[in-house]
Amino acid sequence: MANHSQQPQPLLTIAGSDSGGAAGLAADWKTWAALGGYGMGAITVVTAQNSREVRQVHFIPPEMVVAQIETVLADYGAAAIKTGFIGQAETIQAIAECLIRWPGIPLVIDPVLVNHKGGAMFPPQVTEAYQHYLFPLATLITPNRHEAALLTGLPVTTREEMFAAAQQLLSFGPRHIYLKGVREGKSSVDGWFEETNSVWLTGQWIETNNTHGSGDTLSAAATFFLGQGIEMGVALAQAHQFTQKAIAAAAPWQLTPAHGPINPLFLIASRG
Repeated sequence: MANHSQQPQPLLTIAGSDSGGAAGLAADWKTWAALGGYGMGAITVVTAQNSREVRQVHFIPPEMVVAQIETVLADYGAAAIKTGFIGQAETIQAIAECLIRWPGIPLVIDPVLVNHKGGAMFPPQVTEAYQHYLFPLATLITPNRHEAALLTGLPVTTREEMFAAAQQLLSFGPRHIYLKGVREGKSSVDGWFEETNSVWLTGQWIETNNTHGSGDTLSAAATFFLGQGIEMGVALAQAHQFTQKAIAAAAPWQLTPAHGPINPLFLIASRG
């Protein structure tokens, strides 16, 4: 974890706003604040949403998304960058054409393609844009099993199927895959995959409806640790542990009977 007396590392998220405060920019910034990073953002979409529904969506024009990225990087720079909800193929392409000019910065792609029930949210052109434009630039991609299935056309319900899907995902160009995972009894199983190696990360399956923002938190934590210069395997193990604790910290909450948020700020509360 970071020393909070030191100057924080600047981190950039390219993602959407969640008016309910659970996911997107809110989850990324909470995670980075808790860990000791300095969060910046390029907003891709503004949503009117709560724990039950996304009522309205307003996409930011691609040129404005790129202007935000370029303006921030030209001044603050970034120790690492992540993407979240983008939702439009032309914006994905524009972001990739922008980020290719900063090849030395670790890039984490969280390919937000499905809702929390696993249903596809966008037309196939969005999936193809990730495959063709952003994945080849990625240091790490962090799909969940539903997103991996959509991206590969393969079932992803067992470790064997996770491994097969990860090999296909690697063929799109990212250097590392973190595949969020499957349930085995009372355990959750995630996998880290690279060209010559695979590692399973297991944790307790936490029975709760409060999981909204867990994928964003995992990818944001990984972005933070990679921005610290931490080796990939250690960074992912720490991000996995952080996310497990954030889910557990919010499991008793009853903010809503629907799909409630997790608590990435548990570290701040624990410092008292």
